[in-house]
Amino acid sequence: MSDTEAKPAVAPLPAVLGALQDPIRLEVVRRLANAGGPMRCGLTYEGISKSTAAHHFKILREAGVTEKVTIDGNTHLQLRAEDLNTALPGLLDAVLTAANEAAE
Repeated sequence: MSDTEAKPAVAPLPAVLGALQDPIRLEVVRRLANAGGPMRCGLTYEGISKSTAAHHFKILREAGVTEKVTIDGNTHLQLRAEDLNTALPGLLDAVLTAANEAAE
């Protein structure tokens, strides 16, 4: 995405909830949120193949939950927390609180 190209909008609530309902995608989002910044894609999941991870990343991107960023030539995944909080106030905080409690 170029600097002049606009980010895609965050999807409507049902699509975002659909993206977050899967345990693997929820864990990816939880890890991204806890990291506080972009992460190398391979650090956001465990126990699944790269092709399966790519499928989950695509669903999260299409829902407007995450975006790809390139840092030093490497692909990273970044949570679109500000965009989500603007489009769906309170949703991300509630989901992350529940996900972090479940992970303990």
